[in-house]
Amino acid sequence: MTARQAEPPMEFACEFVYIPTSANQKEGQRSLQNVIKRSALLPPINKVRPRTPPPLPPAKATELERPRSFPSTQKFIETLEKEDDVGKAAKPSPCYENASFLRKEGAAAAGGGTVPQQTTSTRKTDEPRTTVYPWDPNYSYNNPECTGGEAKPLLAAGHSVAAQKTAPPLPPRPEFMKSIPEYLVLLPASATPSSSSQKSPSPNPITTAPTGLADKGPLLGNPNVILVSLGKLLTEENEENGYTILGEPTLCSQCGSVLDFDYDNVISECYFCQSWEPPNQDSSPKSLCTQNICPYGLFLLNPRDTPVSPADALLLFCIDISGSMSMTSQVSDGEQVVYRSRLQFVQEAVLQSVQRLSQQQPDVRLGLITFNNQVMIHGYREFTSHFLSGAELIDSEYLKETAFSLPSPPPLHRTRDSLQREVLSLCESGATALGPAALVAIAMASRQPGSKVIICTDGKANTELGNLEVEDSDSRTLTSSTIFYQDLGEYAAMQGVTVSVLTIEGTDCRLDELGRLADRTGGKVVIASPHKLHTEFEEIIENRTIATHCSVTLLLPRTLHMIGERETGHKAMREVGNVSPNTEITFQFGAKQHSSEAPAPGSRVSVQLQVRYRRRDTRRILRVFTVDREVTDDSWAALSSLSLAIIQLNSSQASAALAVRGRFLDAQREAETQRKLIERALEHNHRREDKQIYSEWVKTMEPIYDGIQSYTRRNSVVSDVQSLTDTGAALLYTMKHSNRKSISLKDKHRS
Repeated sequence: MTARQAEPPMEFACEFVYIPTSANQKEGQRSLQNVIKRSALLPPINKVRPRTPPPLPPAKATELERPRSFPSTQKFIETLEKEDDVGKAAKPSPCYENASFLRKEGAAAAGGGTVPQQTTSTRKTDEPRTTVYPWDPNYSYNNPECTGGEAKPLLAAGHSVAAQKTAPPLPPRPEFMKSIPEYLVLLPASATPSSSSQKSPSPNPITTAPTGLADKGPLLGNPNVILVSLGKLLTEENEENGYTILGEPTLCSQCGSVLDFDYDNVISECYFCQSWEPPNQDSSPKSLCTQNICPYGLFLLNPRDTPVSPADALLLFCIDISGSMSMTSQVSDGEQVVYRSRLQFVQEAVLQSVQRLSQQQPDVRLGLITFNNQVMIHGYREFTSHFLSGAELIDSEYLKETAFSLPSPPPLHRTRDSLQREVLSLCESGATALGPAALVAIAMASRQPGSKVIICTDGKANTELGNLEVEDSDSRTLTSSTIFYQDLGEYAAMQGVTVSVLTIEGTDCRLDELGRLADRTGGKVVIASPHKLHTEFEEIIENRTIATHCSVTLLLPRTLHMIGERETGHKAMREVGNVSPNTEITFQFGAKQHSSEAPAPGSRVSVQLQVRYRRRDTRRILRVFTVDREVTDDSWAALSSLSLAIIQLNSSQASAALAVRGRFLDAQREAETQRKLIERALEHNHRREDKQIYSEWVKTMEPIYDGIQSYTRRNSVVSDVQSLTDTGAALLYTMKHSNRKSISLKDKHRS
């Protein structure tokens, strides 16, 4: 590639691809390494048997006891700090089976007596068991028992019998066995007889833990997490600095990987399609060729299309003016206490937004739609307000056609005064035709990708189309409404429209259903205090859309597979839709369980990221990044390079995605598994900043651990499925679309 290599927008939580070594992998890797091979009858080497057994150590808990609910963060952090002060743990005591015998021997030696002979090998009940003490890493069967000195070779014939007591002869070989050496030891080619008996082969220096820091056992949880910062990737500045290739790239016909365009479709084998063949004993592992992979590319897929000005995007306020909006709240006005209705709070927030936009973005096209028992599209100087009511609110196709026929509002600097008058003239009455109003607003905004719709309501939709007030009496209507909002969200995402839903605290709007609009389109789900409506409006408006119709594809070699995606193979494709500057998504991957095709430690694997999207000018773009990582099975190496911020963001997103679908137990299991990995990393690294991140993450994960008890409604009369409360839905939808910045800001606000 002649293009400038851009910085990849994907970050790995671990510098390595961590593959825990299974039993079948160990056998395959043992045949590849030039290591010492010993008879199975021989005990392990590198063991030093102690001369006297140590006293029994006091009982000490090795693991923190955890209740079923979320663990005590402060207690865990205090435990880590105490461990930092104490220092390294004491070296485990070696195991010795003949403890009582040696104590008798020592006492007899001190008194000048003789040691009685043991007549039986049966273990007494008062003797310590072998499982009480962990093995000493310096223990060795090369040393004679009870000596503690250096190992001595077996004595040849003619030496004294007393000398031979330290090493009894082997039992006679059966007659039917051939005459072969007693034991066969294969040494590395570079080993010498003097060094091979005391030194093991030198391991990989990159993935080996220093002495005393080795982290034993496979990791619980999955450190193989990839973070894709879409907002960072899709900014116009990055695109202009890249090298743009006009036209479609060269793709693999099987997996769709992007190949290097220099090969011009003459490709004999695709890296991501070919399978890894386990090597024979006398061969090396098959090397997967990566020469034909596109390392980086920026492709303009429709170079002949004329770009469209992004200034035509709309901002539509869709405001509830039903009778429930007349409910009042107490507010302080100086020294006086006054009561203001919910609609008055909304009017004030919208007027403040109009005033600020007219100063900062006077060319923005802003429209106003209100709904009660009818839907009203408010006009301006050149356009008279339009009403929809009665049977018109039942026909979805009629509502779409009407929305398409209405003109788009002109720039705000021409309509500000008329919009302010329309807002001030609003009054509360009637039912809540939220479903038809949302459909009309999204259809109007769909004419220009990148448009926004802000729905503000205080109650459930209760007209026929999109009715959410019948969940306990009419299962057919509820199912129809669920499908309605789900399809409406898909329609908005396909048209590049972002929908945000804002409700007022203390109300019940069925956000678990209504929030599907925001969830699918990348918008926000917010429960706001009446006093803070303006702040929430401003945050939604400032979170601009930088790309639409975004889809992300991640490709792995066939030796790996995706985790938690719809596709269970080595390829995952996720429809993101609209992208804002802070959009971040995460993926998990790993090796297939009980598979002999897992990549061997020390090898390297490549991962390709493909991002397809539309710019604000409607041009279609494809960006490709391919990176490689080294494979390791060393837990110490994985923990030392682990980014807790990425692990915790993935845990939040993955758990929330399960919980919003009602899979609370699966969400808790996902969170618990990653929590064990996080706490093990804290114990290993002892970084104070990681402890702070962990404390913040615990607060973020409260909806997952308390979800079933605190964030679900009672079971519906017509369904056994537990639905979310408005508070639970808002929290989980926010977690699902969270990023590292939003989590830290939310925790700061809480503290």
